[in-house]
Amino acid sequence: MSRAALVAEAGESIRIGSKSFHSASRLFDRQTRERAWLLYCWCRHCDDVCDGQAFGHAGAQQGCVADLQALTQQVLNGKTVGILPFDALGRLLSECALPRGFILDHLQGFTLDAEDWRPQDEAGLLRYCYHVAGAVGCMMAVIMGVDPNDEETLRRASELGIAFQLSNIARDVRADHEAGRCYLPIQWMDAHGVDPADPLNAATMENLTALVRRICDLAEVYEQSARAGIKRLPFRSRWAIHAAAGIYGRIGRRVAKLGPRAWDRRVVIPKREKGLIILAAAGSAV
Repeated sequence: MSRAALVAEAGESIRIGSKSFHSASRLFDRQTRERAWLLYCWCRHCDDVCDGQAFGHAGAQQGCVADLQALTQQVLNGKTVGILPFDALGRLLSECALPRGFILDHLQGFTLDAEDWRPQDEAGLLRYCYHVAGAVGCMMAVIMGVDPNDEETLRRASELGIAFQLSNIARDVRADHEAGRCYLPIQWMDAHGVDPADPLNAATMENLTALVRRICDLAEVYEQSARAGIKRLPFRSRWAIHAAAGIYGRIGRRVAKLGPRAWDRRVVIPKREKGLIILAAAGSAV
């Protein structure tokens, strides 16, 4: 496929797969936006294959993580495999010096899921969040022009990805449980009196609420720490990242505020509210 066709297909994947990230990505300059879409296309595909989903929704056949690793390795070796998400990654690598370590780190998150891994403690939770989202934050930073050797800025980018994932985990407790997964640390569940086999039990719902509020508080700590790195980005990128942080931060805070009602239906940020967050993000970027 031509670059234009790859970008168009990748843009469609983010439009369908993540309305929040799509809204924020439109604030980037054209080159950064297109490269972000190319990266998202590969990340989304890997996530969907691992979860047996299509664009984040149930219904697709679950695939093999080993195949994802093998195809990605071919791309890293400079080969074209003829599959959209991997060709999108290949095109991105031809334009941008993404450290392959971040790509392999991200794949490790899918390996953990395939092995039905569960975090035992806070360190395990943060480890998982780094692999599935923090590493993506680092890749996005490089796409936005951050030097791959700028460890301080990359650390802040990783923290923002971790904050996003913590908010996702808080929001998706019911969906994860129904899919046979749980990302709540076992030690925290024991301490709060939450049954790992039945975390949404009505009798212990207040306990679960307290545990999840702890995750939301941790997300906010990581979000605030990460914001210190945003000032090092170009204006359009600052605007986009402030917007994304604002939207995902609002999700986590809303989950915490809703308490036991947080999982009656999936928490989303309405379009008008997103628009106000984007406007506020412009002021933060300035």
